[in-house]
Amino acid sequence: AEGPPHASLSDREYQVFQMLVAGRAVSEIESELNLSVKTVSTHKARLMEKMGIENQAELVRYAIRHRLVDDIA
Repeated sequence: AEGPPHASLSDREYQVFQMLVAGRAVSEIESELNLSVKTVSTHKARLMEKMGIENQAELVRYAIRHRLVDDIA
């Protein structure tokens, strides 16, 4: 049996997912994780494809719906 879409993410994809949902820009993520912008963008594209999500607003709604955010400011 398959789990929720976010369960199929790699550890790094999930980390990028959490940072995106927290409102961080790709450039901030790249700096914090010491990755290139291209690498972060690739992780973002792959996680969104795996989850069947088309934009960042849907990503945030998904995180809220699945209770994957601790605090929303």
